[in-house]
Amino acid sequence: MLDRRDVLAGLGSVGALGTAELLRPRRILTLKPEGATLEELVPRRIPGFEPADSDDIVLPRTEGSLASRLYGDQLARGYRSLADPSIRIMLLVAYGSTQNDLLQLHRPETCYPAIGFEITRHVPVELGNAAGSIPAVALTAQAGNRIEDIVYWTRLGRSLPRSSREQNWDRFRAALLGYVSDGALIRASAVRTGDQSMEREVSEFLRELATALPKAGRLTLLGR
Repeated sequence: MLDRRDVLAGLGSVGALGTAELLRPRRILTLKPEGATLEELVPRRIPGFEPADSDDIVLPRTEGSLASRLYGDQLARGYRSLADPSIRIMLLVAYGSTQNDLLQLHRPETCYPAIGFEITRHVPVELGNAAGSIPAVALTAQAGNRIEDIVYWTRLGRSLPRSSREQNWDRFRAALLGYVSDGALIRASAVRTGDQSMEREVSEFLRELATALPKAGRLTLLGR
């Protein structure tokens, strides 16, 4: 005679296998055009800004680590304001073709503390422009005398999750529908030269960037 506990364990195993099969991706949703690169999709000239050298952009990528496998394409570029050349913006765009359990978007809340920064401010913001409202996050990170104001958003499939919790829910929902999606992280930041926050200037840059994106760029970075 079968032991009741054995029966329950067996049913649990069957249920787990059924759930795993249900959540197994069968399709891949890729919004970035095949063969296109971020260098091509992100315009070098953005209204009110021009390209500028920048060699101190905080990068999440480290060769040989998990971070190096997160992104299939990455763009780091500096800009300066035409109205005030002292305003310098650092742009990082990172793209991953599949965002599954191992390959998740590397959010600044994790990236910056990993190299010695302290996050001193973290608030949700909305970037409204002609492309619509973009749910984003504003951060301030500090390491010694360096204070960096950061604004970023992430795209996962056609969603724009603002937090890790939203991101995990979007991934679970996609799995229920039988697909795994690509993803992108769009981050802009500026190092303070005084006591004044640079969040307004960074947000304005991102609004102009979103408006200036070509159709393929909007699809890749915004899912629209």
